[in-house]
Amino acid sequence: MSKKPSHSLTVPLGAATVALSEVGSKANMLATMAKLGLPVPPGFVLTVEACRSLSAKSADLTAVIAAALKSLGEAEGKSLGDTKAPLLLSVRCSATVSSPGMAEAVLNLGLNDATADALAKQTGENRHAFECYRRFIQNYAHVVMGDDPAAFEDVLALYMEERGYVSDTELQGSDARELASRFKAQFESNNGEAFPQDTHVQLLATIAAQLRSYHAPRARTHRKLHGAAEDAGLAIIVQVMANGGLGDQAGAGRATTRNSQTGKAQLSGEFLRHASGPDLVAQLKSTQPLESLGSHILAGLRDGLSKLENFLCDGIEAKFVVERDQLFFLSTKPVRRSAAAGLHMAIEFSKAGLLSREEALLRIDPLSLDQLLHSTIEPDVKRNVIATGLPASPGAVSGLIIFDADEARALAALGRSIILVRPETQPEDIKGLHAAQGILTTRGGMTSHAAVIARGMGKPCVTGASSLRIDVAEGTLTAPGLVLRQFDVITIDGATGQILKGDVPTAKPELSDDFVTLLEWADACRRMKVRANAETAQDARMARDFGAEGIGLCRTEHMFFEGDRLVAMREMILADRERDRRAALAKVLPMLRGDFVGLFEIMAGLPVTIRLLDPPLHEFLPEGGAEIDAVAKSLGADSGLLRKRIQELKEQNPMLGHRGVRLLLSYPEIVDMQARAIFEAVAQVQIMSGTPPIPEIMVPLVASRAELDLVRQRIDATVQAVQSETGLTFTYLVGTMIELPRAALKAADIAQSAEFFSFGTNDLTQTTFGISRDDSARFISEYQTKGILKHDPFVTLDVEGVGELIEMAVQRGRKNRPELHLGICGEHGGDPASIAFCERVGLDYVSCSPYRVPIARLAAAQSNLQLNYKK
Repeated sequence: MSKKPSHSLTVPLGAATVALSEVGSKANMLATMAKLGLPVPPGFVLTVEACRSLSAKSADLTAVIAAALKSLGEAEGKSLGDTKAPLLLSVRCSATVSSPGMAEAVLNLGLNDATADALAKQTGENRHAFECYRRFIQNYAHVVMGDDPAAFEDVLALYMEERGYVSDTELQGSDARELASRFKAQFESNNGEAFPQDTHVQLLATIAAQLRSYHAPRARTHRKLHGAAEDAGLAIIVQVMANGGLGDQAGAGRATTRNSQTGKAQLSGEFLRHASGPDLVAQLKSTQPLESLGSHILAGLRDGLSKLENFLCDGIEAKFVVERDQLFFLSTKPVRRSAAAGLHMAIEFSKAGLLSREEALLRIDPLSLDQLLHSTIEPDVKRNVIATGLPASPGAVSGLIIFDADEARALAALGRSIILVRPETQPEDIKGLHAAQGILTTRGGMTSHAAVIARGMGKPCVTGASSLRIDVAEGTLTAPGLVLRQFDVITIDGATGQILKGDVPTAKPELSDDFVTLLEWADACRRMKVRANAETAQDARMARDFGAEGIGLCRTEHMFFEGDRLVAMREMILADRERDRRAALAKVLPMLRGDFVGLFEIMAGLPVTIRLLDPPLHEFLPEGGAEIDAVAKSLGADSGLLRKRIQELKEQNPMLGHRGVRLLLSYPEIVDMQARAIFEAVAQVQIMSGTPPIPEIMVPLVASRAELDLVRQRIDATVQAVQSETGLTFTYLVGTMIELPRAALKAADIAQSAEFFSFGTNDLTQTTFGISRDDSARFISEYQTKGILKHDPFVTLDVEGVGELIEMAVQRGRKNRPELHLGICGEHGGDPASIAFCERVGLDYVSCSPYRVPIARLAAAQSNLQLNYKK
């Protein structure tokens, strides 16, 4: 036996307090508007609890609905199905979590043959009454029965053709009545049953259809993908129909209080006479400006919008209906906005005293700041999209298709805008990546080599555009139905992942006073420091301009892939004897010293974390046959010997091979050279400026304390030598990058030799999952769809697995060394959700790409505020 339901399963829209979790977001907002005194059509809500009971068929709510309906009708002096004073309703979903694919609202519920006649007599609007009836039949057929609306549109088109009408404005009352009859016939033809004349049956069937749509696969999948419970909660609004066809001033409209691009106060909108909400959306008739409303209606609209904006402390968009010269508010939501507009509104409301600074900071999505830092495609431009990949690095740029990194560099030197197009990029492509204005790859994910480098450089990048085919030999880029050639122009949009044909107009970013103000407020509220990943003077200056408080990762391998440095590195790799290797490295030393001097000067006394050489040696050697011969000739080496050496260095799995600390232990002369270059640069800057730099030497890929100890001995010995030579004393730290699970497990032991840990979450994620980040794009989305993973772990930190290793390493490391300095330098250092985790486990800083520094500053402030609120 089902339990007896209570009347609490329905809530009047005018109730004093209505919780969002009880009635969903739309009903909650309607209740808020009513509470503020705005004219809202009366009604009631079937609560989340009631809808769950209906879905589970655990209770019969017919009596509950009837009681709520009776109360509503008595208040209005009408009743559902009454042939003298018919009560007409609108019925719509109100979910606690957005779920695309849910049923649309059903309007004018309660009309049948008799009540349509009654409405016509009551209002004197014969045509309008039967137009409402016709539209209700079509609306009900679509939402409740699943009919295709096009079948009814065909009926209308055929009727107008028969009568010789050009526009539906020519329809008369008799036409509307006849069309309603034809729509009923179409309904019966579609469904094998007559259109229901029982208005209570209409209501119960509509409620059931709304519930079905909420539990449909598409809506369930959407909730799962966004981390919400499959049954997050649905309520259903039953509301008196506000009729926009009754009266001389009647109609439907929408209004916004703020400019969507700037966020400045600006009332705008449109009004459609003798229409309902769907007519406004369809834009089948010409709309009029809000100023066309009667003065008292416009005054009421302004007053209501003002009350809503001040209460919500946000710019809003509202939909409204005018019935018989009376204004009704139907819904409201935050106004659509650009990042700049959202920033301006938050700061303006805060300065007006409506929001605290902390509340203003929490209003802004940190990732939205990306829009302010990069060029964007002009909003009204027509897009000829030829393919779509992954939005790996934001910004938009047009340029020539170029397939070769050297050619990209040569053309860029002539002032040409280049899009470097590759299947995927390799470390040796770095010179082409620097030269190109944008990067496009057909393989790779959001954390592939191209994506990471592009974000670090602040360049637009689209990766994983798998529908494109590259033929370097033919010089072609093939898209579905289109072949482009080298030197053709394309545009890439790194914010959407779209690749467009031709040169598309873009808008350059402008950093406003609002941007500066927001970040000043953020800095006052955050605990963690924010550093940048940078190894060039250009990146370091950009990072400082964006407020970086040091360098958290200088990848020294990027200093070797160009010009004479690369030649010297190749000489070192080919050398059989240590002294020859040292001689080759000696050529690189002054170049690296100059690089470090530049970084130290730009950072002016701030910490600079320098990672010793990390990649395997084969990455410095050529791959193709012709390139091998050319390199051998430039080195004066035998091409056969070079091929043999390349084969010797080839590894089956380079990521887990002879790299990082393993390489440094095999070739300690690399440690000696890099340490000397660093500390000679420290000495030079200290002498010139009087401000000693603070180098932090990071040893990569350590799995045991013994490895770190051996490398540290050489670093300390080199420091002693340079101090003796210069007569100076240096302050420095030696630490390690925690990027292996074993390092996290042995953190207590490693901390006895390391003065800092920097968590390299890119590789730590790879080694924990056993997944290559370059190959993961092929299947990670499937894992997300199936609910195995909530997020791509290479974009947002896997808190449950990788995060547990980090937290363990933090606790164990600080147990043995309480002053242990802790940071994160992987791509996750610029991801707001990952930054929140870093705050929770007590890291001292995050380090990210220069263009992500503002995002990290805001995210760090928000994380600290939210953590303190919870406490």
